[in-house]
Amino acid sequence: MRSERIEPGRGQESVWDYPRPPRIERSQRRVKVVFNAVVIAESDSAVRVCETASPPVYYVPRRDVCMELLTSVDHSSFCEWKGRASYFDLTVNGHTAPRAAWTYERPAASYTELTGHIAFYPGRVDAAFLDDEPVRPQAGDFYGGWITDDVVGPFKGEGGTLGW
Repeated sequence: MRSERIEPGRGQESVWDYPRPPRIERSQRRVKVVFNAVVIAESDSAVRVCETASPPVYYVPRRDVCMELLTSVDHSSFCEWKGRASYFDLTVNGHTAPRAAWTYERPAASYTELTGHIAFYPGRVDAAFLDDEPVRPQAGDFYGGWITDDVVGPFKGEGGTLGW
């Protein structure tokens, strides 16, 4: 059983209005990711994945990511809709954020738009921004949603949400 849905205000959207299976859409916002005082990714061409109960996850085209700072690791996970995700450590000037990013190299047919894109956990980097707004990370160590003032929950990953 989930907590009571928060009614969105003007200019807000509720994650409880997002679909399941998830929807991919072009983002209208500029995405920026910073680690150890270096801009790792910056893009006006990101896509976002919106899924029931989770804040959106932003995927940045590889061309807008400093790929030389990412190292593939021997770790993967499986999404019943998107397919198998592979992960990257992020290293900048001797500082490493383990499994800070992931990608779907060969996503399921309905999610091929994610091919060639990288997502970052906002809680594993120093800062993430949508336009100039600092992003708050989704709770838990598995989910990579980006919480901003225009998205309301409650969000999967918070206490008491294990069965969602």
